[in-house]
Amino acid sequence: MTRPIWATFPFWLAYLLPPLIIISVYNRGWFVALPITVVFVILPVLDWLSGVASIPREAPDLAFNNWFRIVTWLWVPVQVALIAWLVAIVPMRQLTPHEIVAAVIAVGATTGAIGMTFAHELIHRRHGYERMFGHILLASVTYPHFAIEHIKGHHRHVGTPRDPATARLGESVYQFLPRSVLGGLISSWHIERRRLWELEARTWSRHNMMLRVAFVEVLIYAAIAFGFGRVAVAVFAGQSAVAIVILEVINYIEHYGLLRRKSKPWEYERVKAEHSWDSPNRISNWLLINLPRHSDHHLSAAKRYQTLELLAHAPRLPGGYGAMFLLAFVPPLWFHVMNPRVAAARGNAPI
Repeated sequence: MTRPIWATFPFWLAYLLPPLIIISVYNRGWFVALPITVVFVILPVLDWLSGVASIPREAPDLAFNNWFRIVTWLWVPVQVALIAWLVAIVPMRQLTPHEIVAAVIAVGATTGAIGMTFAHELIHRRHGYERMFGHILLASVTYPHFAIEHIKGHHRHVGTPRDPATARLGESVYQFLPRSVLGGLISSWHIERRRLWELEARTWSRHNMMLRVAFVEVLIYAAIAFGFGRVAVAVFAGQSAVAIVILEVINYIEHYGLLRRKSKPWEYERVKAEHSWDSPNRISNWLLINLPRHSDHHLSAAKRYQTLELLAHAPRLPGGYGAMFLLAFVPPLWFHVMNPRVAAARGNAPI
């Protein structure tokens, strides 16, 4: 029997952030920092206090409950409207520089943590319209190539030196960020060039998805510049930069130090549960639609978020994504907490 809408309620938590941002900005002053405090302080603390969820085995009816899909679909117009409000209204309200910066960070934190996560869910789906929703979300944060690299690159090469999104043992987040961003862009280009070569099509042609998404981004920036001016362009680029950093820090957390062994000189073992970090913390899973059940996602990328499980053999993070996100920005503490766990995970010892 299909579960009713109430089963989806925890996953609507993300929808509280856009109105909070708008109300805070309209109240001016230090109120504009409230959403930042909520995202980076209050939610991580609540995540820690809420503890871990008791996760039941997968219920077959969950995959066929359309309300779970609507949770992700509705975020597309919400995010587009939030960004449109940011670029059209915020520069016109004569805000102080610190108020503008706070608004940009608040929106970028939302489009990065929530928008990128929802986009990640959607680009994995087999229906073209859902993948299109994912592409819209990625275009709205100037990161459209992520759909190419993540699906055809990351999932194939995760846990190997070929994957720019797998953080190496002893690599700080500050070293990882430029390597992952630039490496993902280069990898996307090579993936697309190889696809066109196999189709016997020219790289520099309208068939190149990298060129097409780049053209779309140019149009978006041109439209914002023409309609709202240079400040609006800077605001849009700013929220995109914040969103990209948040996505890549999450990438850093998800696979830090976990490597696949070579099965042959030119091949790696298949992806296992041991190659991703899981987190059972309630709010992390509610806010990020079960992204912290990351091992199951890599084993079964076609599974929708509501059916993902915590796997027994997957290594566990010592905290929720919010706490680990903050910890990552203090490399000595990160290494102190995580490096022994990486060693234990690599040796298949209890963590």
